[in-house]
Amino acid sequence: MSDAVTQDELLVPAMGFSPGMVSVAIWLVEEGATVLAGDRVVQLVAGAATIDLVAPVTGRLERQLVDEDQPVEPGERLAVFVAFAESRP
Repeated sequence: MSDAVTQDELLVPAMGFSPGMVSVAIWLVEEGATVLAGDRVVQLVAGAATIDLVAPVTGRLERQLVDEDQPVEPGERLAVFVAFAESRP
């Protein structure tokens, strides 16, 4: 079984949109859910574009820091993950 060992954050990437133009469309994963690195966890919307962001680590989505429909800025923290260590024999 894996043990929680580190935390990692999911940040809004710099996408070249004006401030206030990007918002959280929908969370695809609930707080407390286990994810694999690369799993889609949240969708952002910027104008007509929808951007999927993925889990940065394998672990648990510890906390969502932004509500759906809330505007976000590049570099803003979206979520905190607890990463799991690899299973040891």
